Amino acid sequence: MMPRGFTVLHLICQQSGKSTMNKEGRLSKMENEEKTASLSSSGGGDGSLDRLLPSVSTGLTPRKRTTSQCKSEPPLLRTSKRTIYTAGRPPWYNEHGTQSKEAFVIGLCGGSASGKTTVSRKIIEALDVPWLVLLSMDSFYKVLSPDNQILAANNDYNFDHPDAFDFGLLTHTLRKLKQGKSVKIPVYDFTTHGRQKEWKTVYGASVIIFEGIMAFADKELLQLLDMKIFVDTDSDICLVRRLRRDITERGRGIEGVIKQYNKFVKPAFEQYIEPTMRLADIVVPRGGGNMVAIDLIVQHVHSQLEERELSVRAALASAHQAQPLPQTLSVLESTPQVRGMHTIIRNKETSRDEFIFYSKRLMRLLIERALSFLPSQVHLVQTPQGEDYEGRTFHGKRITGVSILRAGETMEPALRAVCKDVRIGKILIQTNQDTGEPELHYLRLPKDISEDHVILMDCTVSTGAAALMAVRVLLDHDVQEEKILLVSLLMAEMGVHSVAYAFPQVKIITTAVDKKVNDLFHIIPGIGNFGDRYFGTDAPPDWSDEEMDEPSY
Repeated sequence: MMPRGFTVLHLICQQSGKSTMNKEGRLSKMENEEKTASLSSSGGGDGSLDRLLPSVSTGLTPRKRTTSQCKSEPPLLRTSKRTIYTAGRPPWYNEHGTQSKEAFVIGLCGGSASGKTTVSRKIIEALDVPWLVLLSMDSFYKVLSPDNQILAANNDYNFDHPDAFDFGLLTHTLRKLKQGKSVKIPVYDFTTHGRQKEWKTVYGASVIIFEGIMAFADKELLQLLDMKIFVDTDSDICLVRRLRRDITERGRGIEGVIKQYNKFVKPAFEQYIEPTMRLADIVVPRGGGNMVAIDLIVQHVHSQLEERELSVRAALASAHQAQPLPQTLSVLESTPQVRGMHTIIRNKETSRDEFIFYSKRLMRLLIERALSFLPSQVHLVQTPQGEDYEGRTFHGKRITGVSILRAGETMEPALRAVCKDVRIGKILIQTNQDTGEPELHYLRLPKDISEDHVILMDCTVSTGAAALMAVRVLLDHDVQEEKILLVSLLMAEMGVHSVAYAFPQVKIITTAVDKKVNDLFHIIPGIGNFGDRYFGTDAPPDWSDEEMDEPSY
C-alpha cells in the first residue's frame, strides 16, 4: 500500500502534460474492442505461437545453433496486429515450489469515457515489461434476465450502478490472477448485452492493470489493489467521448446515448464514482495526456518489481543434498539391454542417426513404465472362446502429455505410439543468460487439463529448475499434484531431490540417475546436450559459450 502523502501528485501532475520518457515503438496499439487483453502466454490454442517455433529438420546434417535471445534487439516480435514479447517470465515461486510473490495490481477508476483505457495503454507502453495483463471491469457485467434485456434495448437499464456488475466473479478472478493462477475471463457483448460463449484464458501476470468505473466500489476488491489511480476528466469531454464510442462501436443511436447519460451515467458518477476519488493514491487529471503522472506511476511500479525479484537456481543447488533418493522416484531396471542403450547414447562418438534410434528405444520403454503408475480398475471381458477374462483398464478421465521444449518434444512420438488419441501440450522454458534463472516463454495446454492425468516430458533434468517451473505451471492450471508424472531419460540426483522436495506427490520416472552436477549445472557423467545431439545443432568448436543457448536443466 502506498503512503497517503503520495496524493500530492495530484497537484504536481497538473503542471505539465509533457513526457520525460521516450519508449516509442515498444508496444503496438491495442485494438479498441480488446478491452480485456493479455500480453502473457496463455492456455488454449487460440493465439498460439506455433508459427514462431523453428521447424524440425528431417535431415541428418548438423545445423548451426541459434541463440535464444539477441542482446542488441528489444525482446519482442511485431505482427500486423499485435506485439509479442519474447522475454520470459522469471520464477514466481521459491525452491519449495510455493508462490513467493504475487502480481502487482494497479487499479484505475474514473467516470465513463474518462480515459481509463488510454491511461492503461500509456502505462503499458512506458512500463515496457512482459507478462502484463489489462483487465477491464466491462467484462464482468451480469447476465441480464429477459426483462432486463428489454430495458437495455430501450436504454432504460442502468449499467452504471454497482448492482450491474458481478463483483463475486470479479473478485474471485482478480484474486486468482494475482496469485499467479490461470483464469477464464468472460467476454461481454455490448450489442446483445450478454456474455459470449467462449471465455478468454489468461495466465502468468507479473503486473495486472485493472480498470473500471466501479473499481473502488467494493471493499474486498480494494484489498487486492497495490496501487490505486483515479482518472479525473472534465464531464463535457467524457460525454463527447461516450457519444463517439457508443454510436460507432456499440451501434447505439444519439438520442438513446444522451438519454442514458442524463438518466444513469451522470447521477451514478456523482453518487458512486466521484466519492471514491478520496481512496486513490494518485489522481491523474486530463487522462492519457498527462505523461508526467504516468512517468511517476511507472517509476514506482519498477521499484516494486525490483524488490520482488527471486533467485531459484542457486537455492536448488545448495538444498536437499546428501539425502536418500525419494520413494516417489522409479528408475527403469538396469538390464543389459538398458545399459547397452545408455552406453551408445552417452558415447560422444555415436553418430546422430544411432543416437536418435537408441534414444527412441529408451523413450518407448520409459513411457510404458510411466503408464504402469496410472490408476486402473478391474475390467471383465469375454474372449473369442467364450471365456471370461479379468483384466484391468485405465481409471481416470484422460491422459495428457506435456513436453518441455525443445528436447521433451522428442518423447511425444513414444507417447502417441502407446496412448491412442492422447492430447499434447507444450511448455517452452529457457535459461536467462544474464541471471542464470529459468524463464517461461510460451505454453499451450489443452482445455480442461485440470481433470487429466498429465505425463510431463523432458529428456534431461539437472538442477530441476525447468521441471520445477513446468510443474508449477500445471498446478497453476489446477492440475492435481498427484496426477502429474515427470518422465526423463536421464536425471541428476540434485534434480530428483529438487522436484521431490517441492512436490512430494509428483511421481518421477527415469531410466538412470547420475550423481553429480558440475559448476555449469551439467549432469556428470551425463549425456551432453540432448537437444543438440538429437536435432543436429552441435555448435562448431570455435564458438564461445556466450554465443550458445543454455540447455534446459
